[in-house]
Amino acid sequence: MKYYLDITLLPDAEANLGFLWQKVYQQIHIALAENKIADNRSAISLSIPKYGDKSFPLGNQIRLIATEAQLTKLDITKWLNRFTDYVHIKSVKAVPDTVSQFACFKRKHVKGVKRLEQNLESKARHQVTKFGVDYDECLKTLKQRHCKDYSTLPFISLQSLSSDKNVTPLEQAKFPLFITMEIHKTAAEGEFNCYGLSSLDLAKTATVPWFE
Repeated sequence: MKYYLDITLLPDAEANLGFLWQKVYQQIHIALAENKIADNRSAISLSIPKYGDKSFPLGNQIRLIATEAQLTKLDITKWLNRFTDYVHIKSVKAVPDTVSQFACFKRKHVKGVKRLEQNLESKARHQVTKFGVDYDECLKTLKQRHCKDYSTLPFISLQSLSSDKNVTPLEQAKFPLFITMEIHKTAAEGEFNCYGLSSLDLAKTATVPWFE
């Protein structure tokens, strides 16, 4: 992974960073899934250069890392064409030779999340029946209100992309994707999933170059 491409999010009064992360990362996930090299395997990895930022825990940048040919073929500009006013996509560049640290970004499965989500979905359906409110908006509000109760990790609210025709709209509701980061002194080869994160089902950790 010798090349990278930076995407800077540009929030405004109508679209804050949380909203942009949700929309932009969803599109990146779709792009990686469409260009996967195997079942839930991506040749392109993701880095979050400003992870842990005090003003917003995920910062305002998303970095894609791969070979120059892979990044060019992905053509992320095409996938983000609906957000031209809200993103600045830089050209593909070589990873600096001075890199001395490496980061591992993983999805964190928080204990009890599934049960909590089921409870929130039940509450949302109840409020839809009782007050006639929109289900998706109601569920989104409930999740935002309760996410802090079970994890302090940064998360992105994503839509399930299940292709199973038997999956109901309620089962395709948004879910919180919690992301954790570890810093390593040496690089570790591994595989990445279609979220661009180190695959959880592999014993070996996959890292990306860590630099500003």
